[in-house]
Amino acid sequence: MGSNSSRIGDLPKNEYLKKLSGTESVSENDPFWNQLLSFSFPAPTSSELKLLEEATISVCRSLVENNPRTGNLGALIKVFLSRTKELKLSAECQNHIFIWQTHNALFIICCLLKVFISEMSEEELQLHFTYEEKSPGSYSSDSEDLLEELLCCLMQLITDIPLLDITYEISVEAISTMVVFLSYQLFHKEVLRQSISHKYLMRGPCLPYTSKLVKTLLYNFIRQEKPPPPGAHVFPQQSDGGGLLYGLASGVATGLWTVFTLGGVGSKAATPPELSSPLANQSLLLLLVLANLTDAPDAPNPYRQAIMSFKNTQDSSPFPSSIPHTFQINFNSLYTALCEQQTSDQATLLLYTLLHQNSNIRTYMLARTDMENLVLPILEILYHVEERNSHHVYMALIILLILTEDDGFNRSIHEVILKNITWYSERVLTEISLGSLLILVVIRTIQYNMTRTRDKYLHTNCLAALANMSAQFRSLHQYAAQRIISYTCRHLRRYVYVLDKLYFPHSHCSTLQHCFSTLSDNGEELLSLTCSHILRSYASSLFSLLSKKHNKVLEQATQSLRGSLSSNDVPLPDYAQDLNVIEEVIRMMLEIINSCLTNSLHHNPNLVYALLYKRDLFEQFRTHPSFQDIMQNIDLVITFFSSRLLQAGAELSVERVLEIIKQGVVALPKDRLKKFPELKFKYVEEEQPEEFFIPYVWSLVYNSAVGLYWNPQDIQLFTMDSD
Repeated sequence: MGSNSSRIGDLPKNEYLKKLSGTESVSENDPFWNQLLSFSFPAPTSSELKLLEEATISVCRSLVENNPRTGNLGALIKVFLSRTKELKLSAECQNHIFIWQTHNALFIICCLLKVFISEMSEEELQLHFTYEEKSPGSYSSDSEDLLEELLCCLMQLITDIPLLDITYEISVEAISTMVVFLSYQLFHKEVLRQSISHKYLMRGPCLPYTSKLVKTLLYNFIRQEKPPPPGAHVFPQQSDGGGLLYGLASGVATGLWTVFTLGGVGSKAATPPELSSPLANQSLLLLLVLANLTDAPDAPNPYRQAIMSFKNTQDSSPFPSSIPHTFQINFNSLYTALCEQQTSDQATLLLYTLLHQNSNIRTYMLARTDMENLVLPILEILYHVEERNSHHVYMALIILLILTEDDGFNRSIHEVILKNITWYSERVLTEISLGSLLILVVIRTIQYNMTRTRDKYLHTNCLAALANMSAQFRSLHQYAAQRIISYTCRHLRRYVYVLDKLYFPHSHCSTLQHCFSTLSDNGEELLSLTCSHILRSYASSLFSLLSKKHNKVLEQATQSLRGSLSSNDVPLPDYAQDLNVIEEVIRMMLEIINSCLTNSLHHNPNLVYALLYKRDLFEQFRTHPSFQDIMQNIDLVITFFSSRLLQAGAELSVERVLEIIKQGVVALPKDRLKKFPELKFKYVEEEQPEEFFIPYVWSLVYNSAVGLYWNPQDIQLFTMDSD
């Protein structure tokens, strides 16, 4: 910058920046500020942001050294604060130059603050805002608190300035600066529970802006406003396509910076689709950061309170006086935006936050008649689990779990018929219910997890979602019914195989070993395997032995998993440590099948058909000590329908078998099916959810924030290779 500067590398040599960071004090009324703030350049690309950060560091270090004597940082902030008082009027009057210079002041402040925060404590930062030389780590409460005033000013700017072409960039910059203010968390391994910026945001003059700020950030996300065309927000571009020196009022016309082109206004790479609205993206990230601030010792997080309590604009009921920071927003617009934006982690995290914490939103969404618009994007996230980070998959899965807690949702998804799901590639699905598709995707997710990531948390929540739905299974698609049964059978075989190796490690059943060598990752059988008399007698002898040693085996497997075996115990091999997990999956799948048979047998002939097709394997587990109780109903259904098929003769077509099943459903005495407690699981957050969510939110900020770069070597909150 300056008359001969056009590259980022020249910034440390720039005469105006050298004066700002130098030994000479500059008063607030000095014409220097108009000269300093008269520059323009397009937003740097990601690679240029790193260069900008490096160039800013030397300026900051000089400012850190001299600011206690000059107070130039405070003077710059006061110049910005004085300008923001006229910003709203300037927007109404289309005063491009005034808004442009105010934006530039904030841009410089944000760049300086980002480096300051990465290199000094909050106490040291506050010391620089008081521009008084004091001992490190202390400050006087009597001093003018520019830090708090700046935070309040940013909140006012975000909430009060109308969004126009000429104010778009300063709105984004204000949100980015608030994110930077809170970025101390990035440089601490532990979750920050008390900090100066938290204190300012949760009490004092900033507190009254809480609900207005949350509402504005939500509306920014809803609207997804795209940025104005390059140059349209200030002045027309010169015909040569390069930068432009702005001729301002007479007192400003001399000493202007050369336009900082970074290769020309039009040279910036196209913005990715998910970041087509920098304002919406930045607003969402700030909202998530604020929502996940830890509570103050004497007060709950007001931003979380606002998110928990806002209502629909069509809701005319009065707000309870006991609930602070309330507001109203258009739920239909919010729902539409959430449906459209689920490709990003942060939008999925927002959906989770609203469903989990705001009962008004949850009730509204569950009452929608177009839930497929919301559920299908979530299913697509799970379907492409290999391409998503684990946190995104967790959030999508927990959203499904929350939705399946509602019986109305579980019934309605089987009434929604979908045509040609193009992203589902395992099989052509020309017509399938939303409920059946959900079952297919969740089972596929469990299968992927069991064969690849082996995350117990993931498969437990998948099974919980299926269990919640099971009593309302209706008209299951034949492929969905087949996958429920085949997935259960896979684990039944796996279970026998593990027991075989556990008890007879030197002479295990080659039939079973061959069985598992011919199964693909997604659980589809590559060979047509039946339970021969060898497998039948082998499983029977194993279960007889198991009935005597079962509890001891499981206890030893559990101890081995926990690393708590005594010195006298022989550690179990790796495959034995799978025993608990496999048994848990089998038990839950059998309970899911049993729940469907008990509550909606007459609605699901395809499930009965699939069960009869694999009946030989299920029959081996009727006497298993862990599954005897839950196998009673399944065994009863198998015996009843097998008998009717036997009476109908041999070589029956698929259509004829289904017809016999439908007729048999009417004849089966319902009182013969044993009643079990209803399968219902409810999502509950961990005791300290911030230990998961705060690193996750800041990883999203680090990876997705527009125009913000942090040196990865400085990050302490999470590791760079974590997802």
